Formats: sequence, C-alpha cells, structure tokens
Amino acid sequence: MAVSKKLDFEELDNLCLDPKNPRLGRHNAGPDVPQDRVLELMADWKLDELAVSFLESGGFWTQEAMIVVRENLYGKSSLVVLEGNRRLAALINLRKAVEGRHPDRKWQEIAQGAQIPKDLFKKIPYYLADCREDIEGFLGFRHVTGIEEWRPAEKAEFIARLIDKGMDYQQVRRKIGSKTQTVRQNYIAYRLLRQIENATDISEDNFKERFSVMYLSLRAEGVQKYLQIDIQADPATVQREIPKVHKKALVNFALWLFGDKERLPLFNDSRQVDNFGRILESKEAREYLERSEMPTFEVAHRMAGGDEPELVRLVETAADNVELTLTRAHHYRKSKKLQGAVERLAVDTQQLLQVFPDIKDKLSKAVK
Repeated sequence: MAVSKKLDFEELDNLCLDPKNPRLGRHNAGPDVPQDRVLELMADWKLDELAVSFLESGGFWTQEAMIVVRENLYGKSSLVVLEGNRRLAALINLRKAVEGRHPDRKWQEIAQGAQIPKDLFKKIPYYLADCREDIEGFLGFRHVTGIEEWRPAEKAEFIARLIDKGMDYQQVRRKIGSKTQTVRQNYIAYRLLRQIENATDISEDNFKERFSVMYLSLRAEGVQKYLQIDIQADPATVQREIPKVHKKALVNFALWLFGDKERLPLFNDSRQVDNFGRILESKEAREYLERSEMPTFEVAHRMAGGDEPELVRLVETAADNVELTLTRAHHYRKSKKLQGAVERLAVDTQQLLQVFPDIKDKLSKAVK
C-alpha cells in the first residue's frame, strides 16, 4: 500500500472533505459537490461527539491521523481526506462555532467557554497516499468488515465500485477481508437496487432504510425464483439488465419490500424475509399479492401455509401438557376445577378430530 510512513501536519483550511465519499450516497457524491454541501450532508454523523472529544482530550491524537491524497479538486490541486472525514468535519464545525459563525445552538453551546487546544486548527496530522486505489483495501477492511462499519447500502456501493472497476469477487474478498459469498451477495443486491431505481419512482430514503432487508431476502429461494436471480452469478452476468419479461416482477418486489408514496412495505421485520420467500413460492399467495391493491403480509402468509408450523407447535405443546397432567391427575379425581378443565379439553379434542377423520377412525378401531 503506497502510503507515506512520514507523519505530516497541515492547517484546517488546506484540507478538503471528500466529495466522493460513499457515505454521502451515490446521488449526492461527486467531484463537483461543493464543500459546504458535503458538510451539510454530514450534519447527522454525530460530529458534535468528536468535537467534544477533541476539547476534552486536549487536541487531535496523532494515532488518529487522517489519510489524504493529492487530487485535482474544483480546478486546483488539493489535499483530499479519504480516511478521517468525520474528524475533519467536526473541526470545521467547531471552528465555525468558536468564531461565532455556526447557526446551530448545539455547536454554540459546545464552543461557549471552551478551552481550545493549541494548534487544534493549525497542525492536523495526516499521512499522504499516492492515490485512492492505494487505500481501498484499508477503507474496505475498516468500514465494510471492521469496527467502524458503514451502513449496509454504503458497504454494497463500495464493493460495487471495486467490482465495476474490474475486480472479481475473490480479489475484493482479499482486499477488504470479507467472504466471497458476502461480496457476491452485496454486489447482486446493489445492482438489483440500481435496476429498481430505474424501473420505479420509489424514494431513495426508502432504499437507504431497508437495503439490508433486501440483501437478506436474496437468500430466500422464493425471491430468487420470482426475480429469476442466480445468487452464484459472476459479475458480468449480474451487470446485465433484467429481461423485460421479468420487469413487472421487479416492480412488484420493490413495492412489497420498500413501499411507495401510497403503500407501506409489506412487512417491516427483517426476521420475516424467510416467510416472505415462502409466500413467493406459493402460487395462491403470490397471485393474491399481485392482484391486491393493499395486500397484507398476514393474509399472504396464511395462504402460503405459513401458520402451519405455529399450529403444530400449539398442538405439540398441548400434548406435552396433557402427558404431564396424566402423571398426577389421579390424585385430584374429585377436584371440580380439574374436572371442568378436562371436560373443556375433551370437547375441544372432539372438535379437532372432526377436522382429521382418519385419525378419529384410527382411534375408534384401536378402542375396539
């Protein structure tokens, strides 16, 4: 990795936030995004906590030095921070607050009466990298598989960037320290998301919040069959557009998973993705979802036989309780309360046997 081993220092004004940062979102990131806009997009990244840390610890720790690259930005050569954008943004906001230029009351309170460490804005530690590619592995390990993880959609976009530049799954796996299947599924999910964006007018915010649900849903065989997705596909196959014959299924899938301005997602709990897959495997449940303007997950789940495991569990639990009761019931033959409970059980059991006549006949023959 071609990153200088020499620790350098630079003034705050000479360091730039990275307008290509994956965390900004692909619709917000780009080389022409102004610094003020980048700072605005980072407003909810808990920058105030970092600022307080700088003040309480007496400055910027050299072991947390930024990694920068010299690039042409906004028509001139600039030092662009690739690792450490939150720290840089926190310093920018803190200095604005100290100088009385920050409109946010929270930042004003942080700066009020604060003892600003010497050279906090004058000597910011950094290491210089030759180019972005030199630290991609570090960024991937730190933010995709490491301790400072990006959100799921951001991870997938970072992985997609590497693959779209020509890497295969194994190369990305080695570069970021992940598993091949994880890399592959992230790439498939990201490319699927891009196709959904082109095929629908669903809000980007819906995608950000529920990308992980879509990622998990791809493991379900019912989802794979419905969308005609090969979960083991190579990058070249994944990059192909979904055939027009499957576009309707893609739009349906997107509405059920993400919702739109008029409809809520079909379900919110990511633990339901396996049940969602079973629903899509059922012709009856699938047709119900496709024809209904406001389908419900519960109805579709029942149509797909999704409540069968729960019914089995209930009956097995009842049987276990009866077997336990039999070990002690003879001691309470005269108990009115127990007699009433037994009568209720007998009535319910008779009704249940009406649903299963073969079992009823089998039991009758056994008694004879």
